[in-house]
Amino acid sequence: MSLKLNVRKSLTFIVLAVFVAGGMLSCTPSKPAKEVGLQLWSVREDMKNDAKGTIEKIGAMGYKIIEAAGYADGKFYGMDPAEFKALADANGMNFYASHCGQAVPDSAGWDASMAWWDTCIAAHKAAGVKYIVQPFMDQVGYESLAGVQRYCDYFNAVGEKCNAAGIRFGYHNHDGEFKELEGQIIYDYLLKNTDPAKVMFELDLYWITVGGKNAVDYFNAYPGRFELWHVKDKAELGGAGSVMDFKPIFENAEKSGVKKIIVEVEEYNFTPIESVQKSLEFLQSAEYVK
Repeated sequence: MSLKLNVRKSLTFIVLAVFVAGGMLSCTPSKPAKEVGLQLWSVREDMKNDAKGTIEKIGAMGYKIIEAAGYADGKFYGMDPAEFKALADANGMNFYASHCGQAVPDSAGWDASMAWWDTCIAAHKAAGVKYIVQPFMDQVGYESLAGVQRYCDYFNAVGEKCNAAGIRFGYHNHDGEFKELEGQIIYDYLLKNTDPAKVMFELDLYWITVGGKNAVDYFNAYPGRFELWHVKDKAELGGAGSVMDFKPIFENAEKSGVKKIIVEVEEYNFTPIESVQKSLEFLQSAEYVK
């Protein structure tokens, strides 16, 4: 009897040990998903055809932030600010940033431009947006340093209005800003002549590379100025034809002042929806992305 009892006890101990080990394994926390945003220009045709369904797909993929590219006349993709915010919230995403803007006005058009911005800022505040980003300059900003200075003054004025509403204002680059104009690099001139308290920069990592410059050099020269990044490659991140080496850039992220990273895809090896999903998967699996 004692032998049988000991065997039973041993078996019971083994079974309990297996259950305990299994329980411990099941309780081990999985690595949390990284907070990655998406610029909705990446899926612009999908947004035109079915904005609600597209937002649902993006949220299901695991994107946590969206940056709009569809503001007009106080609405986002034809929806009132509260409606579009609610759509993002319902799909687990923060409507965090938005691309919009106007070309620098002349003196006669200044008041009308500022009135446009008042309406724009009010709509973004109602939607809970934290960043408004102007993604362009017209030819004025590329023809002379006097023209670039006009944009600097303009951006400072718009940034002051945004600050009053609790929103940060910024500028998004392409490659043309890295050309020399009258002995100065346009992008450097913008950085030096805008007030850091009023104007931040959303650095497009692909376009600065195409422009022949190194993002890390800019982090060192202008620390803390680049609060948002567009993480972009030739097509979807990590896809065929990739030209970007993101590792050294992300290793210097703290120096840049970046607060959020936002995927943008403009060329595709797949459908836009598939491309933005593959881009998210690439960043989630990249060890250097925190």
